[in-house]
Amino acid sequence: MATARFPGKSADVAAANWSAPALGRPLCVNGTPWILYLLEECVDNIWEYCSVVIGLISMFCFLLSTLPQVYEAYRNGKVEEAMSFGFLFFLFSGDLTSFAGCYLTSQLPIQVVTVVFYIFTDLILISQFLYYKIKNSSSRKNPALKWMCFMWCGAASLVLLALPKLIIDNSSSLDTQSPATSKSMEITGYICGYLASVFYLCSRFPQLYKNFQRQSTEGTSYLLFALAMMGNGTYGLSVIVVLPALRGSKQTFIIKHLAWLIGSLGVLILDFLVTAQFIIYKKNIPAKGSALLSIPEVEPLLCEEEELSVL
Repeated sequence: MATARFPGKSADVAAANWSAPALGRPLCVNGTPWILYLLEECVDNIWEYCSVVIGLISMFCFLLSTLPQVYEAYRNGKVEEAMSFGFLFFLFSGDLTSFAGCYLTSQLPIQVVTVVFYIFTDLILISQFLYYKIKNSSSRKNPALKWMCFMWCGAASLVLLALPKLIIDNSSSLDTQSPATSKSMEITGYICGYLASVFYLCSRFPQLYKNFQRQSTEGTSYLLFALAMMGNGTYGLSVIVVLPALRGSKQTFIIKHLAWLIGSLGVLILDFLVTAQFIIYKKNIPAKGSALLSIPEVEPLLCEEEELSVL
């Protein structure tokens, strides 16, 4: 499914490139082999090829986006002060509804695995947030807390590793359903896609308010938002690039992708606001640092004046 965190292409585009089966003749005549093998799409022109490559770049950016924040939280140890739980909640909700949409619309295995990876990284971020919040709010050390966190992450990892296999194995049962049921599930899947875009769009507002409230972005990794900007930007570009190759109605294609384009471009605009916060609040740090550095230089002078007055 083409959501704000996963690039995709309408089935109408792919279906137009497939030829009728013939004896000794493959279905996809002039398609790119590696795309046909990896994505099961028949790409036979430069526009669609560029769209797929840009879409894969977008996916790669999203895959890496949360990892810098995981490291920053581990290094800083004060993630509960820097990150908004609303941001994490909406991000997780968006990935969860995106996963439901992928399942209901019988998307490709690579899409299922990718969304499961998103959910896995979301769970790590949420677990880190709760772990450091409990740890830093407690006056005494609790060794059991760390082990509980490790056990929770390990159990979640095992479940998420097994989940794609179960979904892919059960996808055949969805294909054998009646047309009415299949159509209903497809509509529900696209509704989940719309909800995912709304969740992604709403995720930035709690973090923007958190940064404004603290007047600081310390404890958050800018790479999280920079890679998300690259992912959303390349996703929108991948949809636009394929327009010249469409054999059907361009208007219908745009309408089908409009919700996800609004979601991607909306998040992209909000991430520019987050970038502005990183720039503005970073300028405040040297000013505070210079003020602190000037204090030790003043104190000796005051001490010398007091000694002279005593003499």
